[in-house]
Amino acid sequence: MPYQDFRQFLDVLRQQGELIDIDRPVALTDVGKALKQAYQKGRPAVSFNYNSTEFPLVCGLYSDRNKALLAFQSDEKSIMQKVLDGLDNPIKPVMVNGAAPCHEVVIQEEDIDLYSLPIPTYSPKDGGPYITPGIVVSKDPETGVPDIGHYRFLILSKNTVSFSAQPFHRFGKNLAKCQKMGVKPRAALIIGVDPILAYTCQVQVHDQTNDWEVAGGLRGAPIELTKCKTCDIEVPATSEFVIEFEVDMDKTVMEGPLGEYTGYYTPASLKPVAKITAITHRKKPIFQGLLTGKPITENHILKQIPFEASFLKTLKRQFPTIDQISVRASAGVSFYVVISMNQRFAGEARQVILSAMSSNIRPKWVIIVDPDIDVHSSSDVEWAMAFRTQPQKDVIIVDQIPAGPSDPSIDDPTKPRPFRTASSIGIDATRPYGKPFSEVADVPGWEDFEMPELDGR
Repeated sequence: MPYQDFRQFLDVLRQQGELIDIDRPVALTDVGKALKQAYQKGRPAVSFNYNSTEFPLVCGLYSDRNKALLAFQSDEKSIMQKVLDGLDNPIKPVMVNGAAPCHEVVIQEEDIDLYSLPIPTYSPKDGGPYITPGIVVSKDPETGVPDIGHYRFLILSKNTVSFSAQPFHRFGKNLAKCQKMGVKPRAALIIGVDPILAYTCQVQVHDQTNDWEVAGGLRGAPIELTKCKTCDIEVPATSEFVIEFEVDMDKTVMEGPLGEYTGYYTPASLKPVAKITAITHRKKPIFQGLLTGKPITENHILKQIPFEASFLKTLKRQFPTIDQISVRASAGVSFYVVISMNQRFAGEARQVILSAMSSNIRPKWVIIVDPDIDVHSSSDVEWAMAFRTQPQKDVIIVDQIPAGPSDPSIDDPTKPRPFRTASSIGIDATRPYGKPFSEVADVPGWEDFEMPELDGR
């Protein structure tokens, strides 16, 4: 059975020893330090139960791949097929009749106070307190198609925020459409949901995809929705918090800096201002935090499995003998891709490299290996690169292609985003097609050899 809500997932993490409770005061300005410590010591999720507000703050829910597997209720052997099956079988959401848990407490007008929430300033160089794990629910103003996505929100006052929405992301496109149509954009920020929704945000789909249906497919059951109080937006009925807002597209402020997924600070820049129109939450709600910055942090793990699955699904349409894909969390996920395949003809690996380079993921490094190489093993991949390649004939470099978002090494970071270009490198680390190659030196039958002395190690 899928998780019914955020709290049930927390219960599972506690049972698995993946969530620890801190029952002593921790300042919100020290949360980042505590999470960095946790990353060095097993990467558990952490609940800061005394943080100078009345709400517990839970962080690190997506801090490693094991928690991702728990979120999908899967294991490493079956995860990719489970995600692919979910993507192929979307399930429509359902509306909840009667009062929804997320509306147990409704706060509006003068009672709205963002400072009452446990929103950390993760680093002294951040532009201020940031909501980093929140999921924005918005709609295309022309078609009404809903979108969910992760966007950062800087707290400006008790009832105003600024946020960063790239123009090529769906929320950014929805905002641009609203401005063109003369419609005031309204949306909702949801915090504390079934973790599948957080992973759904990362799936690469076309703009007219109903993300609630994608989430239902991945979850294996429909998402239960309820209508917001001050805007025409539907949100998950069991959300811990819902922050409803309207955007003033004519007003901008300097937003940032914040350590981004590349591991570098993005400089402050002008961004829109949004006014909070309502905050609703469950009784005794739980807030959520998420540390961004130098890999590997939570946002890298969030992207990894959805990117791998959707990228595999796309490439296999043209190249059916592709076996596995790994996008490296340590390289910001989309910048480093390893693909294993059985070549059907000479040069096919190069075709895959060029197709990967031209995808929306925009990888900087694309490495193709044979199926005997574990794409998730750095040592396997490095072995293939060392002994199955000759750089003068197996390396492709393509210049003047669209840059990946927020890459600090691009040609001129001061250019507007649509004008930024970069280069990409592809490495064919497969054995030459149709030609003899040296035999692998290994010990056959070792998997079945009994060594009880090693049990428990």
